[in-house]
Amino acid sequence: MPNARDRRPRRVSCDDPRGPMLVEGPVEVVLPDGTTAVYDRFMVALCLCRRSRTYPLCDTSHRRTRRPGPSDER
Repeated sequence: MPNARDRRPRRVSCDDPRGPMLVEGPVEVVLPDGTTAVYDRFMVALCLCRRSRTYPLCDTSHRRTRRPGPSDER
């Protein structure tokens, strides 16, 4: 029987569209192949760019891509 903690909604933060999705844990993630990964951390960073070597977790690989700067807008 689930307790009150299990029924409360999880908080998800999408602050930067180029960065990870932050989810308050613990969390279960269903992967594309149907397997389930369980993370018992207080906060989990899920990769949205799919560049992570530790997918579905973010390893900050998105930071290595070049972001357009002011000089690129000519």
